[in-house]
Amino acid sequence: MALSRVCWARPALWRSAVIPGSFVTRRLQLSRSVPAWRAPRSSKLHLSPKADERKNLISYVVTKTRAINGTYHRFLGRQFPRFYALYTVFMKGIQMLWADAKKARRIKANMWKHNIKFHQLSYREMEHLRQFRRDITKCLFVGIISIPPFANYLVFLLMYLFPRQLLVKHFWTPKQQTDFLDIYHSLRKQSHSEIITYLERASATVSDEKLRWHLTDLCTKVQSGTHPTTHDILALRDCFSTHPLGLNQLQALQMKALSRAVLLTPYLPAPMLRWRLKTHTTVIHQLDMALAKLGIGQLSAQEVKSACYLRGLNSTHIADDRCQTWLGEWLQISCSLKEAELSLLLHNVVLLSTNYPETRR
Repeated sequence: MALSRVCWARPALWRSAVIPGSFVTRRLQLSRSVPAWRAPRSSKLHLSPKADERKNLISYVVTKTRAINGTYHRFLGRQFPRFYALYTVFMKGIQMLWADAKKARRIKANMWKHNIKFHQLSYREMEHLRQFRRDITKCLFVGIISIPPFANYLVFLLMYLFPRQLLVKHFWTPKQQTDFLDIYHSLRKQSHSEIITYLERASATVSDEKLRWHLTDLCTKVQSGTHPTTHDILALRDCFSTHPLGLNQLQALQMKALSRAVLLTPYLPAPMLRWRLKTHTTVIHQLDMALAKLGIGQLSAQEVKSACYLRGLNSTHIADDRCQTWLGEWLQISCSLKEAELSLLLHNVVLLSTNYPETRR
């Protein structure tokens, strides 16, 4: 009996020894499954050694590329100075044209977002869009003729031989800019005498005797080399609003001569010429209204010269104060005209610029 009790007591003691241990083990497992309170991890990302090596490699390649590029530029400047000058102008032109495109895109996006019309923009924004449209039209023409296979090599040669006709001003050298502006002005000046002759002929068909006398007197002054005053020109407002000198009454030959005077192509049908002249004159009038609101004094010297050249004056060889005076006379006339009288503004390109002092070349 005693031996059997001892045998039964051993398993009991063994169970009593094992159960607490398993209980402790479970407690430890549960305590491990519950997340302990820890300090927040740092938000900084630590790059691995491979990422650091990759970053250092990229930095090394960029530094070496810049050094090689600088050496290449110095080599071109020493060995091929003329080619390097053209290359520099071309690369700067690409950058300026790209900057103009981004600015024009921002202006257009702002117009679409706020439902703003062209004439509601500021003067500088209007002028930027107007000039960019002309530049991109010429660039698109060059792009179109480069489409055929191997035509791009011929186009590069043509751009080198005829930069004035095929390239925009961004790709001209400073000397080319002055020379090309002189050439363009000489081309538009060739039509001045023809336009004055048409005005003389039209004066005979003006019904109002007083307006007829004023128009004849104005043509005589211009032909004799006298610079007309703003009062002389504004006195003919009614004459240019209806027959025979209104925009809708101009003859085809008159429109061709006026197109040459504002550097528009004259080789188009009469309806297209009339539409382009109307559009061009309307844009100039809108620019004048915005410029009058801004004030000539807010423009830089280069902006004043560009504004004068657009309106018919060869401002490349005229002092800054003389350009401001002439632009003030133009604005005085333009801001006094209504939409029906814009034909006078179109003819003003010739009347106000032909005999201006320091422009007779």
